[in-house]
Formats: sequence, structure tokens, C-alpha cells
Amino acid sequence: MNQSLSVAPNLEEHTHKNPTVSKQQLFVKKSIVLALEILLALTVGISLAKFHIGGIAWIFAGIAAGLVVLQGSRIFYEYSPKPNRTARKVGMALVGLTVGASNAHANLANVASGIPIFIFLTLFLLLCGTCIGYLYSRVSKTNLLTALLATVPGGVGIMAAIAADYNKDVSLVALVQAIRVTSVVFLFPFIARTLVGNSWMQTLPVKSALLDFDPSQLGLLLLLLVITALVVYPAIFFKIPAGDFFSALLIGIGFNPLLNSLPFVNDISFTPPPLVNLFGQMLLGITIGEYWGDKPNFTKRTVGYALMSVTMTLATGAIAATLAMQLTSWDWLTCLLVTAPGGSAEMILVSLALNHHVEIVTTGHLVRLIAINSSLPLWLYLFRCLDKQLDSGIGD
Repeated sequence: MNQSLSVAPNLEEHTHKNPTVSKQQLFVKKSIVLALEILLALTVGISLAKFHIGGIAWIFAGIAAGLVVLQGSRIFYEYSPKPNRTARKVGMALVGLTVGASNAHANLANVASGIPIFIFLTLFLLLCGTCIGYLYSRVSKTNLLTALLATVPGGVGIMAAIAADYNKDVSLVALVQAIRVTSVVFLFPFIARTLVGNSWMQTLPVKSALLDFDPSQLGLLLLLLVITALVVYPAIFFKIPAGDFFSALLIGIGFNPLLNSLPFVNDISFTPPPLVNLFGQMLLGITIGEYWGDKPNFTKRTVGYALMSVTMTLATGAIAATLAMQLTSWDWLTCLLVTAPGGSAEMILVSLALNHHVEIVTTGHLVRLIAINSSLPLWLYLFRCLDKQLDSGIGD
């Protein structure tokens, strides 16, 4: 089941002939594609907000924009850009700032006592993901390492990049991961809306001020973004687990206390404007849509097996939520958002839109992000050993 990843042959050939010119052309083309995606996402987002789709309507708008623009580039201009991972990192950082600012006054001491439960739930999801990957591998006759990378909850880009490093089926890994993330992003918010009723009707304002043009507020926003860039870039460069999101979140929490600690500053209380959250959501959605637009043609059987594994993963999330209810005093919605299998930033945004135990949901997903990313070398070693054993057994 070796599906070839779609590429732009003419562009690659030109890169070898004149690398400098090609890189410039590639940068310009990527910038144009991203600008078109943002414009389309804004249009769709405003429409969704008017229909009261919900607090993360802008993610849905981004998904639609990323899919449409990428497919349009391929069909009408024969240009096949790859998913923009830089846009994803910027989106994660902007969302992290928003979430951090919302948690600035939260009592994190009470949440810290629940870290053992978060770790237990993370291990449960990882073990279930491994079992699902094994079953998926046997049923679909897929290489075990490919199947495990496709089914273990993790970032689409991260898992696809690892698959490329080990010469595995990148497109299949990206397909299953994209189906999982998209399913969670679409399904879980609507479950939350059903559980909480009209309190979900909290959309970002369209006609009200998305950005305060007061010079002092603009200056603080610029300072916040500069500090974020200076901190997030090294975190990404040194491959700190969830560095883009986690670093920005810490900055969002500590920005006001840091300024107020200066001798010449008094009583600063700055909150990132809604435009920061809106833009971050759009970028997250755009990259998910791009992964869909980047998919080569799969057979119905391949897609069917992928849907089967994703369905089992979603069921595992529901079981984990039930376990969390038995182990804690959290309500069902909080447990559901904490144990949602993937789409960490998106699920935190749902809790933020609902103003529903944001600190619990944030801590739970951060623990899982750190645990998954920091344990990846160990998991990969075990997966490769098991993969070799199975291959040798088949050969015998």
C-alpha cells in the first residue's frame, strides 16, 4: 500500500538548476497561497459567525479555506504546495498567548494536584493507540511502524515527518492523522454545544472592535508579540516538546506580572485583543485543510480502514472520559475535552469559548503533549523492534 505523495515536479527540477531563484519563487508562491487562504478564511469565518456556529467558527473557516485554495492551486495552476508548517506554529503560538492570558488569574495549584491523573489518562490513550495501530496494521496489511505512526495521537506534521525519516508511507500517515484531528475538531465541539445549550453561543465579535487602536495598547501588543517570537523561536529550534504552544502560553500568563515588576511600570493589565485569537484559529484550521488538500488519490478500501481506526480512537477517548469521571469530580464535558484524542489546541479553544474549566483542560492537554513528544524516541525504538520481529517472522 505504497501511495506516492503529491509533488510539483517542474518546481523541483528548476530548484536544482537555479536554487536561489527557485527559493525566491517558492517563497512568493507560498506567501500568495497563504494570503488567499487567510482572505477566504475571513470571508467564511464572518459568515459562520453570523449563523452562530460557535466559538471556534474560525477554525472551521480555516479548514475550508486551506482545502479550497490548495485544491484550486493544483487544479488551475498545476502548483502543489505542501502544508505550511510555519503557519501552524504561528497559529499555535497565537492561541497559546490567548489561553495563557485567560489562565493568568486561575488557581493552578489545585490543577497541579491532578497531574498523576493526567499522566494516567495519557498512558491509557497511548496504550490504546498502540493496540489500535496493531489491529489496523493486521487488518489493512500495512507496515506496523506506518500503522502505529498513523494511529497514535500526535500532531499530523510530526507523525508525517517521522514517517518520512524512516521511509514509511507518509501520505497514509498524514491521511489517518488528518481524519482523526478533523473528526475531533468537528465532532467534539458539537457534542459540547449539545451538553451546554445556549451558552455555546459565544462567537468572536464581527462588528465590534477586534483590535484596540489606542497607541498604548498597540505598543503593548507589539511588545508581547516580539517577546513571544524571541522565546518561541529557540523553543522550536531546540525541538522542545510542544515548544510553540507551551512557550507562548507561559508568556501569556507571565506578561502582566513581568511588566508590573519593573520599577517604572504600575498596574498594567493587558489582554491580547480578539484579533490574536481569531488569527491563530484561522492558521490552525488552514493547516488542517491543507493536509486534506494535499492528499493523493486513495482507494475506498484505504479510506475505509482509516475511518475504522479513527472510530476506534474516538471510542477510546470516550472510554478515557468515563474513567476520568470515576477518578475525579469533573463533569462529563470537562472529562470529554481533557481526553479528546488530539486537536489539543482546538479543544482548549472550545473550553475557552465556553469559559469552562480552561485551566483543567489546558493542563491535561499540555501534560499529554509533553509526554507524547518526550517519549517519542522510546516509542519509536519499541515500534521498530516489534516491526522487525514481525517482518522476520513473516519471512521465516
